[in-house]
Amino acid sequence: MKTIIRQNVVPGALAVLFATCGVMGQAPPSAADAEHDVSAMAKTTQNPVGDIVSVPFQFNFNGGGGLKDATLFNLNLQPVIPIHLTPKVSLIARTIIPVNSMPGPNGTQYSGTGDIQQELLFTPGKPKGIIWALGPTFSLPTATAKPAQTGTWAAGGSALILKMTGPWVLGAIAAQFSPLHDSNGSPRTNLFTMQPIVNYNFGKGWALTSSPIYVANWDSAAGQKWTIPVGGGISRTLVFNRQPMTLGMQYYYNAKRPDGGPTTLLRFVLVLIYPNKSPK
Repeated sequence: MKTIIRQNVVPGALAVLFATCGVMGQAPPSAADAEHDVSAMAKTTQNPVGDIVSVPFQFNFNGGGGLKDATLFNLNLQPVIPIHLTPKVSLIARTIIPVNSMPGPNGTQYSGTGDIQQELLFTPGKPKGIIWALGPTFSLPTATAKPAQTGTWAAGGSALILKMTGPWVLGAIAAQFSPLHDSNGSPRTNLFTMQPIVNYNFGKGWALTSSPIYVANWDSAAGQKWTIPVGGGISRTLVFNRQPMTLGMQYYYNAKRPDGGPTTLLRFVLVLIYPNKSPK
């Protein structure tokens, strides 16, 4: 679907959202805060296979480089649902549903969904020391935004390793998506992704964080395959109106990128958290 949109609407709305939530964070502790340890919740949500239901909304604004003065906006809805298969084994279902607004000629935008990705990670039910997970990954050709349409059914595997020590949450998650069937020609899905996980928690739900996503497109020409961002940001986990949530902002610079790729990424994150209720 090709539409013309005002690019200042979404950033303006996000500014209002984060300003409002800043006021929330200044409110005095309530009974709801007593029910939740926000620092513990922060560390649990920083673990991609943590035993907690979360619904992250990731607002990504890409600019510069091949985009010039235009902005490529991407919203990722990423529900994470733990499923206890046995007392010793858990399955973590991680879904990524992208919604894109991509610049076109003459000030137009191509808007719609992207390909949905699904990760199914098997992890020990009660991990000790090093946390690890393995499982299959799938990419489905669901894109409606024309430049994002691949027509590719892809599958592969993903792996995670993580360590929580003191205020630190350190690790990485990697995935490979290899094409099984393609009906649309170029571009197709043949990707490797790796996300380092670096978080330092310094109390009351505040944390410094860096979680760039490295991407290799194996179908690109030599010297054009990799996108390597560097940067980081800050986040806070809090409770508002009895709803636990995490708010965050991050900034990344693409130290390595394809010639037509963007140079910068500004990311805002809102995570709705649904902790397990302790039995009474």
